[in-house]
Amino acid sequence: MIEQIFTASVFASMIRLATPYIFAALGETFGQRSGVLNLGVDGIMLMGAFFGFYTVYITGSLVLGLIAALLIGLLLGLATAFISVTLKAQQGISGIGMYLFGLGMSELLFQKLIGTPKSVSGFPSLYIPGLSDIQFLGIGEIFFRHNLLVYLAFALVPIAAFILNRTTFGLMIRAVGQNPEAADAMGVNVTRVRYMTVALGGMMSGLAGASLSIALLNVFQQNLTSGLGFIAVALVYFGRWKPFGVMAGALLFSFVNALQLQVSAIGLDSPSEFAVMAPYVITIIALVFASKQTEKPTALTKPFDRGE
Repeated sequence: MIEQIFTASVFASMIRLATPYIFAALGETFGQRSGVLNLGVDGIMLMGAFFGFYTVYITGSLVLGLIAALLIGLLLGLATAFISVTLKAQQGISGIGMYLFGLGMSELLFQKLIGTPKSVSGFPSLYIPGLSDIQFLGIGEIFFRHNLLVYLAFALVPIAAFILNRTTFGLMIRAVGQNPEAADAMGVNVTRVRYMTVALGGMMSGLAGASLSIALLNVFQQNLTSGLGFIAVALVYFGRWKPFGVMAGALLFSFVNALQLQVSAIGLDSPSEFAVMAPYVITIIALVFASKQTEKPTALTKPFDRGE
């Protein structure tokens, strides 16, 4: 039974299913490190998923689909920044508003422009000569038979860590998130930094949505994400606001999802409801442990008024 559950295909699915988590959570990490919490990630993902899918559906171009997802993510990220940073709205409530907007608008556009679920030809799995055929422990299947967006997601993890920890821009982000008053006194434009990070987070959320609709599932339907964006927000806490920690959390959650699919596939005699709710139970446990941490950005969710 153990050999039937823990197969190479399960671990390959774990890596593949981690892709949208990583994209969305990395983008949210930048925003939260600058002091802005965006609970609208799931709504932006839905919009990115729809626009990416619809663009591919009418043009057949995967590149244009990605661009469309990035652009809608950028626009919604800027809208989120305007509400949270400029208007200084309560970030939790405004984030839920953005989520509901994305949920409703994506469903409306789907019904009006497509109507019924349809599929497209998404990003194909890449064949890497000499690596994709490795049979030992299933290494070839696990690591080297994925589509381009999977590799991009994991490549962005060290890049994000480098930007946050080794660049001047990363230093400004961390300073704004920890002590915006001191950062402002040193000449850092707090508003600009927060706009940039939240806009970047929006683009990453749009890309996360596109990774579902034109790379993993190759289809769009109502509420395609099923709350995945909220798990991505929790992953930022779980990963202690560090890219590699976020990646580890994404792999844990995707592993649970992969096990859920495998258990269903082999017909294991267990209530399916337990498998379905497992990721959300882990989310609650992760947030309980995260609430005891003291490493979160000091200014997270706190608006900044220059001169106060």
